[in-house]
Amino acid sequence: MPEQPFSLKDLEQEMTMTSSPSATRIEYVGLVGGGVMGRGLAQTLSAQGLNVLIVEKNEEKAQRCTEGLSENMDREIQRWGMTEGEKRALLSRIKVSTDISEVANTDFVMEVVDEQFDLKQEILLRLDKLCDPHTIIASKTSTLSLTKIAKPVQSPNRIIGLHFANPVPKTPLCEIVRAFQTSDETFEQTREFIKSIGKTPVEVYEYPGFITTRVIIPMVNEAMYILMEGVASADDIDTAMRLAYTLPMGPLELADSMGLEELLAWMESMFQELGDSKYRPCPLLRRLVREQKYGKKSGEGFFRYDESGNRISENESKESVS
Repeated sequence: MPEQPFSLKDLEQEMTMTSSPSATRIEYVGLVGGGVMGRGLAQTLSAQGLNVLIVEKNEEKAQRCTEGLSENMDREIQRWGMTEGEKRALLSRIKVSTDISEVANTDFVMEVVDEQFDLKQEILLRLDKLCDPHTIIASKTSTLSLTKIAKPVQSPNRIIGLHFANPVPKTPLCEIVRAFQTSDETFEQTREFIKSIGKTPVEVYEYPGFITTRVIIPMVNEAMYILMEGVASADDIDTAMRLAYTLPMGPLELADSMGLEELLAWMESMFQELGDSKYRPCPLLRRLVREQKYGKKSGEGFFRYDESGNRISENESKESVS
């Protein structure tokens, strides 16, 4: 049978497929924010062979981000989880800048700043203006309404939420949050991207706390109340929960890993949104945050930690902070 001639309709379909967002190959990812989450994401993406741009607010924070990346990888080397050569390769694919306009060159961009509504909205508005119309813009939020944040954006259909758990390089989960106006095309492309970087995507429709944050906060909060009321020590609370439910770490060490100031912001946001007392922050948490004891990142929270984030000793744990 003779080969059919290539029609104009065929050409139009091919051009549509080539130019559509779903056909875009993601090779260069922009991250606005170089804190703990930003650095973890950068390392994860670079390990998959992607080029990464991290944008920080100023030179001081950019330098701190660069140093933090190197220190994180040095700890991996000490644990025999990485070689010096692998570290050099990872860092060679990560660029840290203070010029947000550089995100215009990326294929996928994500804000990973603190859980502050106004700040996130301001960044999304800037990204919407800077990025190509086909570039997906993701927001890292745990409790805020993505639909409200994206409301003034010109192209809300390309806004999507991504919620990773710490530590990002080791935790194989990503919650993909659909705002009310997120398009199916944006979701599908994002899901494929998340799979490509070795994470398991879970689809979540917008609601305060999504899945993981909403489930874990009441448990962590109750553990704090048990400690504050003197029912058991911090170490015994964590030991009981680890052994009884085969958890990798107890709720109080988990809180320290999350960052106590960030955990407090999540609780306050969810308590305000839902009005349920199970999300009302324990006074002990407020006290530790006031004292700038943020957990592993500051070296002290419910427990004490060394520079590598390891518990120093059970004897030095915060057993009776009340």
